[in-house]
Amino acid sequence: MSSLPIRNINKLSHLFQPSTSTIATNKKTNLSSKSYENLVKYGLIKQIANGMYAFLPLGLRVLNKLIALVDTEMEKIGAQKLLLPALTPTQLWRKSNRFDDNMNEFFKLRDRSQREYILSPTHEEAICFMVSSVGSLSPKRFPLRLYQISNKWRDEIKPKLGFLRSREFIMKDLYTFDIDLDRAKETYALVCEAYENIFKKIGITYVKAIGDPGTIGGSMSHEYHYISSIGEDNVYTCLPCQYSINKVMCKKSQCPECGSVFEQNRTAEVGHTFLLDTKYTIPLNVTLRVNEEIKPLVMGCYGLGLSRIFTVMTELLSTKEELRWPKNLAPYTICIIPPKVGSKEESALQYVKDIIEVLTPLNTDIILDDRTHLSIGNRLMHARITGFSYVVIIGKSAIQSPPLIEIHDINSSTNCQIPLNDISSYFNKEGIKI
Repeated sequence: MSSLPIRNINKLSHLFQPSTSTIATNKKTNLSSKSYENLVKYGLIKQIANGMYAFLPLGLRVLNKLIALVDTEMEKIGAQKLLLPALTPTQLWRKSNRFDDNMNEFFKLRDRSQREYILSPTHEEAICFMVSSVGSLSPKRFPLRLYQISNKWRDEIKPKLGFLRSREFIMKDLYTFDIDLDRAKETYALVCEAYENIFKKIGITYVKAIGDPGTIGGSMSHEYHYISSIGEDNVYTCLPCQYSINKVMCKKSQCPECGSVFEQNRTAEVGHTFLLDTKYTIPLNVTLRVNEEIKPLVMGCYGLGLSRIFTVMTELLSTKEELRWPKNLAPYTICIIPPKVGSKEESALQYVKDIIEVLTPLNTDIILDDRTHLSIGNRLMHARITGFSYVVIIGKSAIQSPPLIEIHDINSSTNCQIPLNDISSYFNKEGIKI
């Protein structure tokens, strides 16, 4: 099959997807997660050291689709993407008075001149230093919204379950600067709306809760959670009025809005928004010049744990044996399985190029399982456990008259047989695109 003149399409025979039979687990706490175990077992991530994992090609495809989704929503609110250094001078964290409170969680190092740095778990200090270094800005520059998507580091004492709690993780962090508190609150509401759009596009039910500002601080804070047994948080929710709050922020078991008894859920926090006011802009001298007066800017910071979303959404959607993804985030949307060489339907191999030509205008991502020494059943099982959204099979029905192509919708566990000419219409109805 690999010798056929089919170019410009990804082939499974070339894919780096190493399987792992033995999965490291935390025996002391009996922690288990079908998503973590299967992500490692089926070759989407690979443990490199305790709390540190590599995204392998299929896992990275999922992450990149998630990043593209986030980039789209950030662009809609006028946020500009940049990339800050991984290392932040320790002196900046001392200026904000955060170094001593967090020093046990830092990875610290010194350069040859004995200057001290940390591998940044977050970048409030770094972004403030950068903005302040250009001097007092004109009001015409605002609102200023700057974000990045990058690796972050935290020396977790007990890493667990892959990217659920890891020492190196991937985060989208947005930092906003406004000329006064009222405008900063408008920005806060706008970013919260963008976050809600992101979670709606992912398509998994989430909870927005009043949050704990923790050591980051601020005058307003909200958290975004997925309800999941592998999470480490507990959120109270009032079902009648949909008021939600992190348990650590609430001393009562009744809703302050209507008095109803809260429902408590175990959750995994995947996003957090903070209205910081001038907590960082005053000590780090991030200012605005208005009518010859210098005043501090009002700041907000907004995080999304992309590698944690990757883990938790898989946990919520997958079966015990098979990975599942939101259809718009699956590693490949469509997997084509041709007949086995030497089988009765081998003559239907001719339809592979026809199907690719039909699917190409859909501008979707396709992978061809060209391992035609394997049975269709074995390759279908591989597609199912990996979590490709759709599988197009050229099987026994393809040698009938008229020839029929089999399509499996993996997430819904349904399948149908349709004529070759109807494939495009089928996927158009499904709304398939990258």
